[in-house]
Amino acid sequence: MEFRSLSVILWLIVLIHYGQTQDLPKPTLTVEPESSVFSGESVTLKCEIKGYDGWTYQWNKQDKQSRWTAVSQSEHHTVDRDTLTIRGDAVIHGDQYRCSGERHDRPTSSQYSDFVTLTINALPRATLYIVEPESPVYTGGSVTLKCEINTYDEWTFQWYKQDKQHRWIPVSQAEYYTVNRDTLTIREDAVIHGDQHLCRGERRDRPKVSQYSNSVSLPVNALPRATLTVEPEGPVFSGESVTLKCEIQSYSDWRYQWYKGSSRTAVSQSETNTFTIRSAADQDQGQYWCRGERDNRPSTSQPSNTVTLTVKGEAKAVLSIKPDKHVFRGEAVTLRCDIQWGRDTEWKYSWYKDANTLYSSSTTQEFRFSPAEESHSGKYTCSGEDIGNSGYSQASDAVTLTVTGLARATLTVEPEGPVFSGESVTLKCEMQSYSDWRYQWYKGSRRTAVSQSQTNTFTIRSAADQDQYWCRGERDDRPTSQPSNTVTVTVKDTSPEVSLMVSPSRAQHFITDSLSLNCEGQSDSTGWRVRRYTHSEKVSDCSSGWGSVTGSTCNISSLSTSHTGVYWCESESGKSSNPVNITVTNGAVILDSPVHPMTEGDPLTLRCLYRDPKPSNLTAEFYKNGSLLQTQTTGEMTIHTVSKSDEGLYHCKDPEKGESPQSWISVKGLLRSEASFSVLSLLSRVMAASPYLLVSIILGLKCYRARGEN
Repeated sequence: MEFRSLSVILWLIVLIHYGQTQDLPKPTLTVEPESSVFSGESVTLKCEIKGYDGWTYQWNKQDKQSRWTAVSQSEHHTVDRDTLTIRGDAVIHGDQYRCSGERHDRPTSSQYSDFVTLTINALPRATLYIVEPESPVYTGGSVTLKCEINTYDEWTFQWYKQDKQHRWIPVSQAEYYTVNRDTLTIREDAVIHGDQHLCRGERRDRPKVSQYSNSVSLPVNALPRATLTVEPEGPVFSGESVTLKCEIQSYSDWRYQWYKGSSRTAVSQSETNTFTIRSAADQDQGQYWCRGERDNRPSTSQPSNTVTLTVKGEAKAVLSIKPDKHVFRGEAVTLRCDIQWGRDTEWKYSWYKDANTLYSSSTTQEFRFSPAEESHSGKYTCSGEDIGNSGYSQASDAVTLTVTGLARATLTVEPEGPVFSGESVTLKCEMQSYSDWRYQWYKGSRRTAVSQSQTNTFTIRSAADQDQYWCRGERDDRPTSQPSNTVTVTVKDTSPEVSLMVSPSRAQHFITDSLSLNCEGQSDSTGWRVRRYTHSEKVSDCSSGWGSVTGSTCNISSLSTSHTGVYWCESESGKSSNPVNITVTNGAVILDSPVHPMTEGDPLTLRCLYRDPKPSNLTAEFYKNGSLLQTQTTGEMTIHTVSKSDEGLYHCKDPEKGESPQSWISVKGLLRSEASFSVLSLLSRVMAASPYLLVSIILGLKCYRARGEN
């Protein structure tokens, strides 16, 4: 029994082994295309069973519940013996397929093949963008689109535009479109705001097509708008000036073109935004418009609005001002309004200041105010109303009235600072504006002029008392001047006891020269000191640092221009000597002129002196009060007998080295003692000749002395 059981087991083992060695055939499933499958491509599966023939094939696809369902001939699947073709729109990434075979003979079926999973790659993406212009797009400009695919090559491009029904229709080379490989240029008159475009690539090899690109909407901006205005607005009158102004609010560097009517040819072009018709006439009537052009984008503006220019021969008001548009405070001013009109009409007049009504509905042509004040300054206009026809004239052009103060007089005195008894003083009255002045000179608080002259200087020949002076100008025409500032003339008494002696004895000196100033008297000069007046220090003593003192002598070892001033000797009791003017220059030429006043009848010699080196040509010109007096080849000039008329400002000039500073030369009359001596000499000679003649001479002498005292 045990033996039989063992036999059965061995037989089963043999049967199992036979079954294992006789497995059913297994199909091999392949995919075409072998490489990546791109979206939209069809896929062909091929099922092969080797070793037998006469097979028919079954196809299965795994559904979403992971169940294998049969696939047969359908709209999306085509079965052709051992192949299954899946249409492009049914190819889904991740779908799994398998196959198996059946036949009539043994083996009647096969195993299932290994399943294949479909892997779908996205098609290359096309990118569409605007290459020209960069941004923004303006009306009237062409647009170029570019289609780019960054993978694969040898693409040709298809272009599409969305129509009004939102359908994408192909765009090809045409009158409005230019295709150049990967670019599409849309002509300027076909560029429409909001138009949508896209592109796609095609090629011979796989992938044969790309995805559609992004769509590009054409953002067309309106060109900058030009606005035209006209000044004045409304009708203008023949001969009146008209200004057109073209304004473009955005961008800069515009050139402006001006058009009239329907003509496309500019009547004018300019770099500025105004166009002026200087004198409007009938032929200037019409409609005007403007446009801007520039080198950069946007290169043009939109045409402006039109303005209509109407030229009419209507009444025109004209405003005039008397005595002038520029008047002075205190004067009377009269405004007059004249209406330029071709027939007699009764008018009422209205007056305006700075666009505000001043006075209206007056039947008189003139409007007057007096006295004028600065507050009356402003822009005045007038207009007329035709009483009979209730019509109005055009307002006059604005006339500007300016009210200012009277011309200002400025009074100066030479020399500045204190003067000394008997010294000459010159006052100068200067007006900054207008001409043909007559000058009036006043002293103290008196309103009656002490003198008047045609020249602007007034000279006190021999200063005696001190007071305040002022001046004023008058002229035949407007205006007169304001009173000047006042200047005070301070007169110091001089002492005949002491004189200031200068060494070298001249009024002008070169810088770095030395100078000695000595107080010399008829008796002892002890207690006298040297003082001076300069612009910078005013009054100061020699001992204050600008010189060294030895007794009554002041020595300056090295002169500078700051030493220019008036010098004198002064006692402890306040008595003063005669003053002297010292001028120090850093120039190359000085005038050798006397320090002290000359006496009438004395000779006077003036010389041009030079800083080394001395010129070979000594020719020099000598001037008095700015006018050429003499030209001398010796470098000096002589007045043999000086008189009061020789007083003045003198300087000399060398043609190569330049000119000297100016120095004032004073001339004084004969001293009374000298005059008395001459009379006594005369008496001694005629005493014996005639008693009658003697009496006459005595009476004449008394008159002479009386006149001298006065």
